Amino acid sequence: MGLGAATYDRFMSRIRLSLATTALALALAGCGAPGLVPTPPAETPAPEAPATAAPAPTRAQPGSGAAPDWAEVAAVVAPGVVAVTVQGAGGGGQGSGVVIDDAGHIVTNDHVVAAAGRGGEVMITLDDNSVHPARIVGTDPASDLAVLVVEGADLTPVAIGDDDALRVGDPVLAVGNPLGLAGTVTSGMVSALNRPVTTTQAGTGGRGEPVVTNAIQTDAAINPGNSGGALVNSAGELVGINSSIATMGQQSGNIGIGFAITATQVSNITGQLIESGEARHSFLGVTVTDAVAQVDGDQVRAAGIASVESGTPAAEVGLQRGDAVIRIDGEAIDSGLGLTAQVRERPPGTEVTLGVARDGTVTDVQVNLGTRP
Repeated sequence: MGLGAATYDRFMSRIRLSLATTALALALAGCGAPGLVPTPPAETPAPEAPATAAPAPTRAQPGSGAAPDWAEVAAVVAPGVVAVTVQGAGGGGQGSGVVIDDAGHIVTNDHVVAAAGRGGEVMITLDDNSVHPARIVGTDPASDLAVLVVEGADLTPVAIGDDDALRVGDPVLAVGNPLGLAGTVTSGMVSALNRPVTTTQAGTGGRGEPVVTNAIQTDAAINPGNSGGALVNSAGELVGINSSIATMGQQSGNIGIGFAITATQVSNITGQLIESGEARHSFLGVTVTDAVAQVDGDQVRAAGIASVESGTPAAEVGLQRGDAVIRIDGEAIDSGLGLTAQVRERPPGTEVTLGVARDGTVTDVQVNLGTRP
C-alpha cells in the first residue's frame, strides 16, 4: 500500500498472498519458484500474426444471451497489440505491449523490458510483421508497468475501457505474444475482481521490487510472453494489462488462473510516466496485518492496523493501532494485502472513505491519500 519509507520494508515482509490451500504459486506466466512473480518473457521468435481492420464491435448487453463475436473483437484489437523483443546486458526475451495513444506510446510490463537496462535494445513487431525500434519512456517496478514510444510507425491505439464496469462472469479476451506466438487470442471470463496479488520481480537486474496489484482474475489462457498484453472486454476495450499467472509447483504454463493490472491503475501510472518519466504512489502511513474484526456481533475479515506513522494521512484522521479496515469506497477489505492493493491503485491525493471498525462499531472515515516518499 503506499507506506511511509520507514515502514514499507517491514510491511512487505509481513504480507504476502497466501495460496497454501491449493499449493499455488504466482508467476509471471511461467516462473517455477514459489510466490507471486511477474510473467517471464518468452524466448522464441514471434511469427506472423496478420490482422484486418474492422469496425468497432458492439458490446453484448448483460442478460441478452448474445455471445461476443470474438473474431470481430480480435480484428479490431490485434493491430494495437505488439510483440516486444528485448536484448541487453541483463539478457533478452519477448513479451507483449499495447498501443495506448496516437503519439506512439505503448504500455507493457516493467519485467518485460527490465533486461534492457541501460543501453539495451527494445524492438516491437506490429501485426503486419514490420519491426521498429522503441525507446523506454519510463518504468515503474512497484506497479510492474512501463511505457515505450515508437516514432515514425503507423500505430493503432486500443480503446481504454472502464474496468469498474466489469462483473464476475463477464467475457474477456486476452491478446498477446505467448511463447513468441504473436497475435494469439484466448477467451475466457472474469473469474474475480479486486483480487489482491503480490509478485516479486525475479530476473530484473537484482532490483527485486515487490509488486502489489488490485488485479482482475481471469481464466483466459495466459502464458509466458503474454505479459504486457491486452485483456479486453466484448467491445474490444482495454480493461487490463496481463501480468502474472498462478502455477502449481514447477509448472510454468497456464492452469486457468491469470491476473491483469486494471485499466484504472494503468491509466494512472502511464500518465505519470509519459509526463515525467517516473511514477509516484499513494500511501496511508500504516503497517497492516490480516485481522478479524467484531462488527455488530459478527466476525469479519479485515485489514488490521498494526502501527501508525506520525504526520501521515492515517495519523491526521485519527487511525490507531488495533483499528481494522473492513472496506474502502464501499469495496470489502478482507486482508492487509487487500487494503494495500486498493490504495496502490489510486493516485496520490485521492480522497477515500474507509470503513473502520473499533470496539465493535464501524465508522466511515474520509482520508486524502498522501504521496509515498
